[in-house]
Amino acid sequence: MTTVLLIDDDRELVDLLADYLQQDGFAVHGVHDGDNGVHEALSGCYAIAVLDIMLPGLSGIEVLRRIRGAGSHLPVLMLTARGDDMDRIIGLELGADDYVPKPCLPRELAARLRAILRRTQVSSADPHAEEILVGPLRLRPALRQCEWQDQPLELTSTEYNLLEVLARHAGKTISKADLSMQALGRPLARFDRSIDVHLSSIRHKLGPLPDGRSSIQTVFRQGYQMIPS
Repeated sequence: MTTVLLIDDDRELVDLLADYLQQDGFAVHGVHDGDNGVHEALSGCYAIAVLDIMLPGLSGIEVLRRIRGAGSHLPVLMLTARGDDMDRIIGLELGADDYVPKPCLPRELAARLRAILRRTQVSSADPHAEEILVGPLRLRPALRQCEWQDQPLELTSTEYNLLEVLARHAGKTISKADLSMQALGRPLARFDRSIDVHLSSIRHKLGPLPDGRSSIQTVFRQGYQMIPS
């Protein structure tokens, strides 16, 4: 059974979401403050965390910063205030995998959790059976590992998903709508900047090519393309 960590000071909401998720096949544990949220997230007992940005005391942003600062790759789904773009962007830049605006439907939350988990599960297949090579980039999808110029590249689960989609279609333009469906597992919402933020982070981690270009190019009004070599 997949265990979910809920970090939210709204106890009534935590109970509501926990009841629904448990009926949907998840095991759920809730905590109501940031310090306990960090402790539980780093315990290794959970497959994914749901983190409210608006926590008293230690904010959700700081909780996420400490989780990622400790080297944890635990997938994190943020709960954000509707229309609060700044906290959303900061959270994505710090390594959150996705977000759901509050108030949210439990059914939507469960669907988002399953979408993230499907894309973070490591395959039991031969780890070298299907390597993807694009110039100095090497991806091992079975292990969800990435190397750039023969050095390990640390990516969040969503960053890895986006990079894999682009690498599989190197030289071709992929629309944001297709990237959203294939990498995030959901339709692209209006004014959704999450893909742009994730790709900005990936570009920063990859650095420029020898000729100064980014390996991931923006194609005006069409989407994004990975340079094949």
